Amino acid sequence: MPHVVIVGAGFGGLEAAKALASSQAEVIIIDCHNHHSFQPLLYQVATAALSAADIAWPIRAMFRKRRNVRVVLARVEAIDHKKKIVRTNSLSIHYDYLIVATGATHFYFGHEEWERFAPGLKSLEDAARIRDRILMAFEQAELAEDDSALKELMTFVIVGGGPTGVEMAGAIAEMAQHSLCSDFRRIDPAAARIILLEAGPRILPSFPERLSRYAMKALRHMGVEARVSARVTVCDARGVIAGKERINASTVIWAAGVTASPAADWLGAGRDKNGRVIVSPDLSLPGKANVFVIGDTASVIDSNTGAPVPGMAPGAKQMGRFAGKLIAAEINGRKTRPTFRYRNYGELAAIGRKAAIVKIGRLELTGFAGWLVWAVAHIYFLIGVRNRFVVAFNWLWSYLTYQRGARLITPEP
Repeated sequence: MPHVVIVGAGFGGLEAAKALASSQAEVIIIDCHNHHSFQPLLYQVATAALSAADIAWPIRAMFRKRRNVRVVLARVEAIDHKKKIVRTNSLSIHYDYLIVATGATHFYFGHEEWERFAPGLKSLEDAARIRDRILMAFEQAELAEDDSALKELMTFVIVGGGPTGVEMAGAIAEMAQHSLCSDFRRIDPAAARIILLEAGPRILPSFPERLSRYAMKALRHMGVEARVSARVTVCDARGVIAGKERINASTVIWAAGVTASPAADWLGAGRDKNGRVIVSPDLSLPGKANVFVIGDTASVIDSNTGAPVPGMAPGAKQMGRFAGKLIAAEINGRKTRPTFRYRNYGELAAIGRKAAIVKIGRLELTGFAGWLVWAVAHIYFLIGVRNRFVVAFNWLWSYLTYQRGARLITPEP
């Protein structure tokens, strides 16, 4: 029985495993976490709207009925092409086919030292860390005796005006103005200053300009200081410098860029400027027909537009499904390989309560209608009936009461 090893249990890795779950292959999923997290809603964990368990699911539970699927909790350290072995921190695993779906991580444009001052948002651990910083800033502000210290504690800077940055800025504004407004006695959380910094000429550059303008207007209506052409040049323990202005802030959140995992180093493969592995039209590694790279780890050109496939969940899921089905077909004897074709199902971004933008083909939605489409789409794509029900109930409860039930500070020991 052929061995198919899948490195990474994100959207792409899970779809590949599902496509192979009924095949004549032994499937081995390797991940350093025992769970899959729904990354599009990590910002809601970071802003206390949802708990970690609401958007995560144990990997083993997903495949408990698939006897040909095995889950290994380990961290990949190297890949040996000649011996067809994946080396991890605990064991070595042989493969006949290999799918690498290790995603992306934060990119600080050559200033990796900024990470300790401005955490990014890619995992549940990141979300918990950011939630602790936000909530602790308000707690410390309640105790502050000095006006300058109070101002710094009540200032929140989000670097990056893409969907993550916009959603984070709107969520923090809603938390400060509604959820926390009656909880403190010495401070007014609604007076918090939320600043969104975008280096480019407009926020949400992947969306049409009309939707970008709407998002900017909606953020400013919520009290967010959304600034464009504001490149961060310094980031330290006291805040940031954007352009020529120093902004003192106790909480800085990074949403400005991502870079691929070290998969190109493991594979000895060519990469693009963002570190993504350059792959063939069938998503295989050039010269290695049994090795596939998918999701944010891969540099894939959309055959329809000539542009790179965006690093979002739909693209990763389509690649995973394609690679899994291709391998299953080859195990059954198929000799020819199709070309991967990406289907763009649209883009969505939530700005805040009753406000979101949606672009699906020619359809463009804003406001409450956009928010409803955004909410339904995210609930639909969550894994597990329980998670869908819990998230829907929490959103309804928050919508009616303005309350957030996951406001826990759980600092690391």
